[in-house]
Amino acid sequence: MLVRQLALVALLSTVSLTAAQAQKKLKYPKGPAASEIYDAVQKPAVPVGGLPAYASYLERNQQYPTQALRNGKDGTVNVTFVVEKTGVISNVAVQQPLDPALDAEAVRLIKGGPKWTPAEHKGGKVRQRVTVPISYMLPLGAGGPAPAVVDDQPTKPPVGTNGAPAPTVVTPEQPARPVGGTDAFFEWIQKNQRYPAQARQRKVEGRVPVEFLIQKDGSLTDVKLAGKRLGSGLDEEALRLIKAAPKWAPAQFQGQPVKQKMVLPVIFQL
Repeated sequence: MLVRQLALVALLSTVSLTAAQAQKKLKYPKGPAASEIYDAVQKPAVPVGGLPAYASYLERNQQYPTQALRNGKDGTVNVTFVVEKTGVISNVAVQQPLDPALDAEAVRLIKGGPKWTPAEHKGGKVRQRVTVPISYMLPLGAGGPAPAVVDDQPTKPPVGTNGAPAPTVVTPEQPARPVGGTDAFFEWIQKNQRYPAQARQRKVEGRVPVEFLIQKDGSLTDVKLAGKRLGSGLDEEALRLIKAAPKWAPAQFQGQPVKQKMVLPVIFQL
């Protein structure tokens, strides 16, 4: 009897030892770590509504900072952020600063965007690091600082294509600026803007770059479109606004007022 009990104890001990060893050897698949941020995943995060809708959001809502436009700043800002498991974004940052105004606008644009469908990896939702490039391209003729045109001709002026003396082009010592400041100018634009009924009905939004010449007395002349047309009456409204806008303080060169070309966007947003 005692021998059988000892044998049973030995058998149970052997089984328990074997099971314990087998459990140690058996490797269960590990799920994604709760706080880990992934760069590569099995199913990447995507904006709610899809990539085309997200690209449309970026195009409609992107604004070209006035200061960057006047200074001739352009390029691409790569914005990195984390798509959380809930679909919200966090840790928004610029990888390599390009220009303070452009960087800030790119961050604002990303933070104001729609939620995302979170990434999935190893059967669960995970946090993913995403980078979105925000590109800024100056409208035609918007290089900066904008050139100024001096009417006074040298003793032997260069001759233009039509046989008339060509104007002298210089870089102004003090660029032209809106009376009261840039913020006051765009506040006037916004207050006096009449959103065309056709554009409102079609839900057309965007920015219309307008080129104009600031005369020595500060008046705005030679107003024309300087980029892609939006249509639906928005282009005509942009031209009307600039033509009716208040005078500017003219550019200065060697202590004298001079003419200066300028390109500014008129923003239309429903």
